[in-house]
Amino acid sequence: MIDHIGISVGSIARATEFYLKALAPLGYGIVMEVSAEETGHGAAIAFGAPGEAVDFQSGKPSFWVGEGAKASGPLHVAFVAPSRAAVDVFYHAAIEAGGADNGGAQAPIPRHLLRRLRARSLRQQYRSRVPRP
Repeated sequence: MIDHIGISVGSIARATEFYLKALAPLGYGIVMEVSAEETGHGAAIAFGAPGEAVDFQSGKPSFWVGEGAKASGPLHVAFVAPSRAAVDVFYHAAIEAGGADNGGAQAPIPRHLLRRLRARSLRQQYRSRVPRP
């Protein structure tokens, strides 16, 4: 449903370093870079699954970080992971890269949402919080 999302960060260099380390266990890396001259305001880096565009995800810039006023308030972003073990490796990589635990990877799912999740397709779904840089 959502094609891509972008967040504004105070330091593009710091955010890029953090997300490179945190997203590596999930197989994501930089797929596009845009300069401040190209955007007209600040540089931006896009992360996604590397590779040729053979499906709707490969090589596609899905998660953007851009220079600007640092985002404030809560933000929840979930990345696709092939297994619960991959989620755990991602979580620990993000913490080691300087992220903060904003509630843990085992946050309970409210009953009304759990019923809806069970009714969805058979693809695996994981609920965790993304450590922020």
